[in-house]
Amino acid sequence: MKILTTLGVMALFIGCDSAKKTATETSVSTTIETVETTVKTIDFVNAAELKEIVSFLASDELNGRDTGSEGIEVAASYIETKFKSYGLKPYFETYRDNFEIGELSAYNVIGYLEGTDPKLKDEFIVIGAHYDHIGTAKDVNGDTIANGANDNAAGTSGVLSLAKYFSKNKTNKRSIIFTTFTAEEKGLLGSKHLAKRLKESNINLYTMINIEMIGVPFVGRDYEAFITGYELSNLAEKMNDYAGENLIGASDVAKKYGLFKRSDNYAFYEEFKVPSHTVSSCDLTNFDFYHHVDDEVDKLDYNFMAGLINKLAPVLEQMANAPTQDIKMNE
Repeated sequence: MKILTTLGVMALFIGCDSAKKTATETSVSTTIETVETTVKTIDFVNAAELKEIVSFLASDELNGRDTGSEGIEVAASYIETKFKSYGLKPYFETYRDNFEIGELSAYNVIGYLEGTDPKLKDEFIVIGAHYDHIGTAKDVNGDTIANGANDNAAGTSGVLSLAKYFSKNKTNKRSIIFTTFTAEEKGLLGSKHLAKRLKESNINLYTMINIEMIGVPFVGRDYEAFITGYELSNLAEKMNDYAGENLIGASDVAKKYGLFKRSDNYAFYEEFKVPSHTVSSCDLTNFDFYHHVDDEVDKLDYNFMAGLINKLAPVLEQMANAPTQDIKMNE
Protein backbone atom coordinates (compact mmCIF):
# COMPACT_ATOMS: atom_id res chain seq x y z
CA MET A 1 0.00 0.00 0.00
CA LYS A 2 1.51 3.29 -1.08
CA ILE A 3 1.75 5.56 1.97
CA LEU A 4 2.76 9.23 1.84
CA THR A 5 6.35 9.71 2.92
CA THR A 6 5.18 12.19 5.53
CA LEU A 7 3.65 9.26 7.36
CA GLY A 8 7.08 7.67 7.51
CA VAL A 9 6.96 4.35 9.22
CA MET A 10 4.50 5.35 11.92
CA ALA A 11 3.05 2.44 13.83
CA LEU A 12 2.28 0.61 10.60
CA PHE A 13 1.28 -2.97 10.88
CA ILE A 14 2.25 -5.14 13.94
CA GLY A 15 3.47 -8.72 13.72
CA CYS A 16 1.32 -11.25 15.52
CA ASP A 17 2.27 -14.03 17.93
CA SER A 18 0.11 -16.34 15.88
CA ALA A 19 2.73 -16.16 13.12
CA LYS A 20 4.68 -18.61 15.28
CA LYS A 21 2.11 -21.32 14.66
CA THR A 22 3.29 -24.07 12.38
CA ALA A 23 2.52 -23.71 8.70
CA THR A 24 1.02 -27.17 8.59
CA GLU A 25 -1.94 -26.45 10.86
CA THR A 26 -5.27 -27.09 9.23
CA SER A 27 -6.56 -24.01 7.43
CA VAL A 28 -9.95 -22.65 8.26
CA SER A 29 -12.80 -23.77 6.06
CA THR A 30 -16.02 -21.91 5.57
CA THR A 31 -19.48 -23.04 4.62
CA ILE A 32 -21.68 -20.67 2.69
CA GLU A 33 -24.83 -20.80 0.63
CA THR A 34 -24.06 -20.04 -3.02
CA VAL A 35 -26.27 -18.14 -5.42
CA GLU A 36 -27.45 -21.51 -6.70
CA THR A 37 -28.64 -22.21 -3.10
CA THR A 38 -26.34 -25.22 -2.75
CA VAL A 39 -24.11 -25.53 0.29
CA LYS A 40 -20.42 -25.56 -0.50
CA THR A 41 -17.43 -26.04 1.77
CA ILE A 42 -14.25 -24.29 0.68
CA ASP A 43 -10.89 -25.44 1.97
CA PHE A 44 -8.66 -25.31 -1.08
CA VAL A 45 -5.46 -23.69 0.15
CA ASN A 46 -3.49 -24.28 3.34
CA ALA A 47 -0.91 -22.39 5.33
CA ALA A 48 2.04 -24.39 4.00
CA GLU A 49 1.17 -23.61 0.38
CA LEU A 50 0.94 -19.90 1.08
CA LYS A 51 4.17 -19.88 3.06
CA GLU A 52 5.96 -21.56 0.14
CA ILE A 53 4.90 -18.80 -2.25
CA VAL A 54 5.71 -15.97 0.17
CA SER A 55 9.06 -17.58 1.04
CA PHE A 56 10.10 -17.58 -2.60
CA LEU A 57 9.00 -14.04 -3.38
CA ALA A 58 10.35 -12.57 -0.13
CA SER A 59 13.64 -14.46 -0.14
CA ASP A 60 16.93 -12.59 0.16
CA GLU A 61 17.87 -13.92 -3.29
CA LEU A 62 15.23 -11.66 -4.88
CA ASN A 63 16.76 -8.66 -3.10
CA GLY A 64 13.52 -6.82 -2.40
CA ARG A 65 11.90 -7.06 -5.88
CA ASP A 66 12.51 -3.47 -6.92
CA THR A 67 11.04 -2.63 -10.33
CA GLY A 68 13.66 -3.07 -13.06
CA SER A 69 15.85 -5.32 -10.92
CA GLU A 70 17.05 -8.87 -11.49
CA GLY A 71 15.00 -9.93 -8.48
CA ILE A 72 11.70 -8.76 -9.93
CA GLU A 73 12.49 -10.55 -13.18
CA VAL A 74 12.81 -13.78 -11.18
CA ALA A 75 9.53 -13.02 -9.42
CA ALA A 76 7.76 -12.29 -12.72
CA SER A 77 8.99 -15.56 -14.23
CA TYR A 78 7.80 -17.44 -11.15
CA ILE A 79 4.31 -15.91 -11.39
CA GLU A 80 4.16 -16.52 -15.13
CA THR A 81 5.07 -20.17 -14.61
CA LYS A 82 2.31 -20.48 -12.02
CA PHE A 83 -0.28 -18.99 -14.37
CA LYS A 84 0.79 -21.36 -17.15
CA SER A 85 0.61 -24.36 -14.82
CA TYR A 86 -2.96 -23.43 -13.88
CA GLY A 87 -3.97 -23.29 -17.53
CA LEU A 88 -4.64 -19.56 -17.58
CA LYS A 89 -4.27 -17.87 -20.95
CA PRO A 90 -2.46 -14.58 -21.60
CA TYR A 91 -4.88 -11.69 -21.97
CA PHE A 92 -2.56 -9.83 -24.33
CA GLU A 93 0.01 -11.36 -26.67
CA THR A 94 1.97 -12.78 -23.73
CA TYR A 95 1.53 -12.98 -19.97
CA ARG A 96 3.51 -9.76 -19.61
CA ASP A 97 2.02 -6.31 -19.92
CA ASN A 98 5.17 -4.39 -20.78
CA PHE A 99 5.86 -0.69 -20.37
CA GLU A 100 8.80 1.61 -19.67
CA ILE A 101 9.66 3.76 -16.68
CA GLY A 102 12.40 6.01 -17.99
CA GLU A 103 15.13 3.56 -18.93
CA LEU A 104 13.65 0.73 -16.85
CA SER A 105 11.69 -2.13 -18.37
CA ALA A 106 8.60 -2.90 -16.32
CA TYR A 107 5.87 -5.50 -16.64
CA ASN A 108 2.67 -6.52 -14.99
CA VAL A 109 2.06 -10.28 -15.18
CA ILE A 110 -1.46 -11.23 -16.26
CA GLY A 111 -3.48 -14.43 -16.60
CA TYR A 112 -6.95 -14.67 -18.12
CA LEU A 113 -9.84 -17.03 -17.49
CA GLU A 114 -12.77 -16.64 -19.87
CA GLY A 115 -16.26 -16.82 -18.43
CA THR A 116 -18.48 -19.79 -19.15
CA ASP A 117 -21.72 -17.89 -19.82
CA PRO A 118 -22.27 -16.71 -23.43
CA LYS A 119 -23.46 -13.29 -22.29
CA LEU A 120 -21.89 -12.74 -18.87
CA LYS A 121 -18.41 -13.61 -20.17
CA ASP A 122 -18.33 -10.15 -21.76
CA GLU A 123 -18.28 -8.67 -18.26
CA PHE A 124 -14.95 -8.69 -16.42
CA ILE A 125 -13.68 -8.90 -12.88
CA VAL A 126 -10.06 -7.94 -12.21
CA ILE A 127 -8.33 -9.55 -9.21
CA GLY A 128 -4.90 -8.09 -8.54
CA ALA A 129 -2.01 -7.44 -6.17
CA HIS A 130 1.34 -5.76 -6.57
CA TYR A 131 4.37 -8.06 -6.56
CA ASP A 132 7.09 -5.42 -6.47
CA HIS A 133 8.67 -3.94 -3.37
CA ILE A 134 11.23 -1.23 -2.56
CA GLY A 135 14.42 -3.28 -2.84
CA THR A 136 16.46 -2.02 0.08
CA ALA A 137 15.81 -0.05 3.26
CA LYS A 138 17.63 1.32 6.30
CA ASP A 139 20.32 -1.02 7.61
CA VAL A 140 19.33 -3.03 10.69
CA ASN A 141 22.13 -5.18 12.10
CA GLY A 142 23.72 -5.48 8.68
CA ASP A 143 20.50 -6.28 6.84
CA THR A 144 19.43 -3.89 4.08
CA ILE A 145 17.07 -6.13 2.06
CA ALA A 146 13.44 -5.02 2.29
CA ASN A 147 11.93 -8.45 1.64
CA GLY A 148 8.32 -7.29 1.48
CA ALA A 149 6.69 -10.44 2.83
CA ASN A 150 3.50 -8.70 3.95
CA ASP A 151 3.94 -5.91 1.39
CA ASN A 152 3.03 -7.58 -0.84
CA ALA A 153 4.17 -11.15 -1.31
CA ALA A 154 1.19 -11.97 0.92
CA GLY A 155 -1.31 -10.37 -1.45
CA THR A 156 0.41 -11.94 -4.44
CA SER A 157 0.05 -15.38 -2.84
CA GLY A 158 -3.66 -14.63 -2.53
CA VAL A 159 -4.01 -13.81 -6.23
CA LEU A 160 -2.08 -16.93 -7.24
CA SER A 161 -4.19 -19.12 -4.96
CA LEU A 162 -7.44 -17.67 -6.29
CA ALA A 163 -6.21 -18.06 -9.86
CA LYS A 164 -5.52 -21.73 -9.15
CA TYR A 165 -8.94 -22.20 -7.57
CA PHE A 166 -10.91 -20.65 -10.41
CA SER A 167 -8.86 -22.24 -13.19
CA LYS A 168 -9.37 -25.67 -11.63
CA ASN A 169 -13.12 -25.33 -11.13
CA LYS A 170 -13.96 -23.20 -14.19
CA THR A 171 -17.26 -22.16 -12.65
CA ASN A 172 -16.96 -18.44 -13.36
CA LYS A 173 -19.68 -17.11 -15.67
CA ARG A 174 -17.98 -13.73 -15.94
CA SER A 175 -14.44 -13.48 -17.24
CA ILE A 176 -11.64 -12.89 -14.74
CA ILE A 177 -8.30 -11.16 -15.23
CA PHE A 178 -5.73 -12.12 -12.60
CA THR A 179 -2.93 -9.60 -12.47
CA THR A 180 0.17 -8.88 -10.44
CA PHE A 181 1.32 -5.29 -10.71
CA THR A 182 4.81 -3.89 -10.81
CA ALA A 183 5.88 -0.35 -9.83
CA GLU A 184 3.25 0.11 -7.13
CA GLU A 185 6.06 1.40 -4.94
CA LYS A 186 7.00 3.94 -7.60
CA GLY A 187 3.60 5.61 -7.67
CA LEU A 188 1.06 2.92 -8.67
CA LEU A 189 2.50 2.96 -12.19
CA GLY A 190 1.75 -0.64 -13.12
CA SER A 191 -1.94 -0.45 -12.29
CA LYS A 192 -2.24 2.95 -13.99
CA HIS A 193 -0.75 1.45 -17.15
CA LEU A 194 -3.03 -1.59 -17.16
CA ALA A 195 -6.21 0.28 -16.25
CA LYS A 196 -5.62 2.73 -19.09
CA ARG A 197 -4.85 -0.06 -21.52
CA LEU A 198 -7.99 -1.99 -20.61
CA LYS A 199 -10.08 1.17 -20.83
CA GLU A 200 -8.73 1.85 -24.30
CA SER A 201 -9.71 -1.69 -25.32
CA ASN A 202 -13.24 -0.89 -24.09
CA ILE A 203 -13.73 -3.88 -21.80
CA ASN A 204 -16.87 -4.02 -19.69
CA LEU A 205 -15.37 -3.96 -16.18
CA TYR A 206 -17.78 -5.04 -13.45
CA THR A 207 -15.49 -4.60 -10.46
CA MET A 208 -11.84 -4.67 -9.42
CA ILE A 209 -10.63 -6.38 -6.24
CA ASN A 210 -7.08 -5.61 -5.11
CA ILE A 211 -5.42 -7.70 -2.39
CA GLU A 212 -2.89 -5.90 -0.22
CA MET A 213 -1.05 -6.91 2.94
CA ILE A 214 -3.16 -9.78 4.28
CA GLY A 215 -0.35 -11.36 6.30
CA VAL A 216 -1.47 -10.57 9.86
CA PRO A 217 -4.89 -10.43 11.51
CA PHE A 218 -6.46 -7.61 13.46
CA VAL A 219 -7.00 -7.91 17.20
CA GLY A 220 -10.30 -6.94 18.77
CA ARG A 221 -12.29 -6.23 15.60
CA ASP A 222 -15.47 -7.96 14.51
CA TYR A 223 -14.31 -8.51 10.93
CA GLU A 224 -11.35 -10.22 9.27
CA ALA A 225 -10.44 -7.67 6.62
CA PHE A 226 -11.49 -4.20 5.54
CA ILE A 227 -11.93 -2.61 2.15
CA THR A 228 -10.62 0.83 1.31
CA GLY A 229 -13.26 3.29 0.21
CA TYR A 230 -15.85 1.35 2.22
CA GLU A 231 -18.51 4.03 1.91
CA LEU A 232 -18.18 4.49 -1.87
CA SER A 233 -20.00 1.32 -2.94
CA ASN A 234 -22.03 -1.58 -1.57
CA LEU A 235 -19.14 -4.03 -2.09
CA ALA A 236 -18.60 -4.79 1.61
CA GLU A 237 -22.33 -5.38 2.15
CA LYS A 238 -22.52 -7.78 -0.80
CA MET A 239 -19.33 -9.60 0.18
CA ASN A 240 -20.74 -10.18 3.66
CA ASP A 241 -24.03 -11.35 2.17
CA TYR A 242 -22.14 -13.82 -0.01
CA ALA A 243 -19.97 -14.95 2.89
CA GLY A 244 -22.85 -15.35 5.32
CA GLU A 245 -20.84 -13.58 8.01
CA ASN A 246 -19.22 -10.27 8.87
CA LEU A 247 -16.09 -10.92 6.82
CA ILE A 248 -15.43 -7.35 5.62
CA GLY A 249 -15.53 -4.15 7.65
CA ALA A 250 -14.52 -0.50 7.55
CA SER A 251 -11.28 0.96 8.90
CA ASP A 252 -11.39 4.48 10.30
CA VAL A 253 -7.61 4.63 9.96
CA ALA A 254 -7.80 3.73 6.27
CA LYS A 255 -10.37 6.46 5.73
CA LYS A 256 -8.36 9.01 7.71
CA TYR A 257 -5.27 8.53 5.56
CA GLY A 258 -7.09 8.13 2.26
CA LEU A 259 -5.83 4.61 1.60
CA PHE A 260 -8.46 4.16 -1.11
CA LYS A 261 -6.21 6.28 -3.34
CA ARG A 262 -2.95 4.67 -2.27
CA SER A 263 -3.09 1.22 -3.80
CA ASP A 264 -3.68 -0.38 -7.17
CA ASN A 265 -7.48 -0.34 -7.02
CA TYR A 266 -7.53 3.41 -7.52
CA ALA A 267 -6.46 3.51 -11.17
CA PHE A 268 -9.40 1.29 -12.10
CA TYR A 269 -11.82 3.51 -10.24
CA GLU A 270 -10.36 6.53 -12.02
CA GLU A 271 -10.63 4.97 -15.47
CA PHE A 272 -13.91 3.05 -15.19
CA LYS A 273 -15.82 4.63 -12.27
CA VAL A 274 -16.93 1.17 -11.08
CA PRO A 275 -16.47 -0.40 -7.63
CA SER A 276 -12.71 -0.89 -7.29
CA HIS A 277 -11.42 -1.55 -3.79
CA THR A 278 -8.50 -2.99 -1.87
CA VAL A 279 -9.05 -5.88 0.55
CA SER A 280 -6.53 -5.82 3.40
CA SER A 281 -6.07 -6.98 6.98
CA CYS A 282 -3.58 -4.20 7.76
CA ASP A 283 -4.23 -0.50 8.14
CA LEU A 284 -1.84 1.78 10.01
CA THR A 285 -2.18 0.03 13.35
CA ASN A 286 -1.17 -3.63 13.33
CA PHE A 287 2.21 -4.19 11.68
CA ASP A 288 5.49 -2.59 12.74
CA PHE A 289 7.55 -3.36 9.66
CA TYR A 290 6.15 -1.38 6.73
CA HIS A 291 9.00 -0.65 4.28
CA HIS A 292 11.37 -2.17 6.82
CA VAL A 293 13.98 -4.90 6.49
CA ASP A 294 12.10 -6.94 9.08
CA ASP A 295 9.07 -7.42 6.84
CA GLU A 296 10.15 -11.05 6.69
CA VAL A 297 8.54 -14.42 6.02
CA ASP A 298 8.51 -15.37 9.70
CA LYS A 299 6.40 -12.34 10.67
CA LEU A 300 3.23 -13.58 8.94
CA ASP A 301 0.32 -15.69 10.16
CA TYR A 302 -0.22 -18.22 7.37
CA ASN A 303 -3.15 -19.93 9.06
CA PHE A 304 -4.98 -16.62 9.15
CA MET A 305 -4.11 -16.01 5.49
CA ALA A 306 -5.40 -19.42 4.46
CA GLY A 307 -8.64 -18.87 6.34
CA LEU A 308 -9.18 -15.48 4.71
CA ILE A 309 -8.44 -16.68 1.18
CA ASN A 310 -10.63 -19.76 1.64
CA LYS A 311 -13.47 -17.40 2.55
CA LEU A 312 -12.76 -14.94 -0.28
CA ALA A 313 -12.91 -17.64 -2.97
CA PRO A 314 -16.63 -18.46 -2.69
CA VAL A 315 -17.43 -14.77 -2.24
CA LEU A 316 -15.67 -13.93 -5.50
CA GLU A 317 -17.24 -16.95 -7.15
CA GLN A 318 -20.72 -15.69 -6.34
CA MET A 319 -19.67 -12.26 -7.60
CA ALA A 320 -18.60 -13.84 -10.87
CA ASN A 321 -21.83 -15.81 -11.21
CA ALA A 322 -24.56 -13.44 -10.03
CA PRO A 323 -27.16 -13.06 -12.80
CA THR A 324 -27.16 -9.27 -12.42
CA GLN A 325 -24.54 -6.74 -11.41
CA ASP A 326 -25.35 -6.52 -7.71
CA ILE A 327 -22.26 -4.48 -6.77
CA LYS A 328 -22.75 -0.78 -7.46
CA MET A 329 -21.32 2.59 -6.59
CA ASN A 330 -23.32 4.44 -3.95
CA GLU A 331 -25.15 7.60 -4.91
